[in-house]
Amino acid sequence: MPTNPRNLLPRRRFLAHSAAVLSTTLAAPAVLRAASRRKQLHVAAIGVNGMGWADLSNVGSHAAVKFVGFCDIDQQAFTKADAAFPGVKHFVDYREMLATLSEGLDAVIVSTPDHMHAPVAMLAMQAGKHVYCQKPLTHTVWEARQLQLMAAKAGVTTQMGNQIHSAREYRVGVQLIRSGAIGKVREVHSWVGVQGRQYCNRTDRPPQAPVPAGVNWDLWLGAAPVRPFAADCYHPFKWRDWQAFGSGALGDFGCHILDPVFGALGLKHPDSLIAENAGTTEEVWPGPETVTWQFPGTDFTTGPLKIIWRDGGLKPPVELAGMPAGQDLPAAGSLFLGEHGTMILPHVGMPQLYPADRFQNIAMPDLQGSSHWHDWVDAVLAGRKTTDGFDYAGPLTETVQLGNIAARLPGQQIAWNATAFECSLPAATKLLTKDYRSGFEVKAV
Repeated sequence: MPTNPRNLLPRRRFLAHSAAVLSTTLAAPAVLRAASRRKQLHVAAIGVNGMGWADLSNVGSHAAVKFVGFCDIDQQAFTKADAAFPGVKHFVDYREMLATLSEGLDAVIVSTPDHMHAPVAMLAMQAGKHVYCQKPLTHTVWEARQLQLMAAKAGVTTQMGNQIHSAREYRVGVQLIRSGAIGKVREVHSWVGVQGRQYCNRTDRPPQAPVPAGVNWDLWLGAAPVRPFAADCYHPFKWRDWQAFGSGALGDFGCHILDPVFGALGLKHPDSLIAENAGTTEEVWPGPETVTWQFPGTDFTTGPLKIIWRDGGLKPPVELAGMPAGQDLPAAGSLFLGEHGTMILPHVGMPQLYPADRFQNIAMPDLQGSSHWHDWVDAVLAGRKTTDGFDYAGPLTETVQLGNIAARLPGQQIAWNATAFECSLPAATKLLTKDYRSGFEVKAV
């Protein structure tokens, strides 16, 4: 909220008016307006430091991009962005920025903490703007479904920021599976070394501390319930461990590591899942965990498919891979168990087929990687979809966040009905969505 109470009422009126204006701009798809007006793409970045800097600097390296707005709740965050792209107008509130720039804006990059992905991306798409949004696409399963529906309704070009989707290594791995190199797949194991509570290394809230100068703590909280600022705990990075703001190790890496699994096997929605961990609190995500999903079979599987996720240093039994004695699995990646052998797809590394002598005559597909960020810009300018748009990223994120629901209910089998949008356990269904603070709501499409 504003520090000067005399500005409170006018600001509320401005934001209410802004929301009304934004909600009426949906009629003309932004891709048509942008293509007819200019060849240059006018872009705004929401969140400009950390991964926000990586996103805006890579998008900004495209010759057709011109930045027209930078938004961040921390005044110190603008330093690198301003040095690389001088003269771009600053904003603190993304709602003000979207309303102020209006017709002069074509697309936005959303690089906020997880809990604000959906509020920001939804408002941008309602205004007819193309969206590049960091992973995980959303903070809840329900938000992922709504962004998918909104992207289709708005006719905008979208992309989730799991940038390795466009890397050569993942593209080659996907092609090997889809071409039948190891036969149809019967099971997949995926893992990563990091774990929940790794960044903040605590299980309860820390003592209150003064808000740093230049930080708008109220806007950082955004959709989340109000809580006091605490030093070295939430902003600028350690928010990832907290259930109110981040999505833990599974949310951090699931949309990366499970991406080629989804892409290769044509997956969409699981039928059921169960998680095991050593327990957690209502504040932070668990430590080492295992999440097991059961999926319906596809053309690339031998039948119903089991995917087992492990984090926090847990790995699948090395003997499953069929590697030579003495070799170990990579620190993170996926192991595909097929009819004729196995494929290890490291995060990030070239795929490896085992037993090696059986596949020595198989040539790696002649595929190249590309810039994930430029792929999005090019798709916007061409008026086409991306391969990682919200139609694809939505179900992937739903699966990841279903895993986080199971993590809160360890040891309990959960059946998932994607069509009815409900779980077999009422406690799990309740966790599909969350409450929002006034002014930051995500409403049903």
